[in-house]
Amino acid sequence: MLQERLTVQDNMVVTLAYTLRLKDGRVVESSEESEPITFIQGAGEILPALEEALYGMAVGEEKEVWLAPEDAYGPRRADAYQVVPRSEFPEDFPLAPGVGLYVYTETGEAFPAYIAEVGPDTVTLDFNHPLAGEELHFTVKILALRPATPEELEHGHPHD
Repeated sequence: MLQERLTVQDNMVVTLAYTLRLKDGRVVESSEESEPITFIQGAGEILPALEEALYGMAVGEEKEVWLAPEDAYGPRRADAYQVVPRSEFPEDFPLAPGVGLYVYTETGEAFPAYIAEVGPDTVTLDFNHPLAGEELHFTVKILALRPATPEELEHGHPHD
């Protein structure tokens, strides 16, 4: 009896090896340095355009996926910068361009930001995603596939 070959479709748990590069070839992130990612296809856990490119792939298949900025983290937005007084930071805080931090609202909601510029009296924060405005190149390989359990579907993420 022939066994039906599983392919990526909604409600499947997908384990994916990947390398993410920028347009110039620089590696931003790779599962070789960390671990493969495991997610439920169709649950919105990864970039929608990347998720769309995975449909129909089987275990062992590899693919190159290019995402334009608007299909990834969007364009860099000029209105996503905020200038704050330097006095808002603790004296021992490492004020330097590129340092990441979280800014909390009065209701406790956290927003990631990066220091863009440090002046004598002010600090400019950048609330753009670090990859905003970048064309992304993914090299992906499907390592494992299985149907998600009812509990995983209810929770919206795999439990392995």
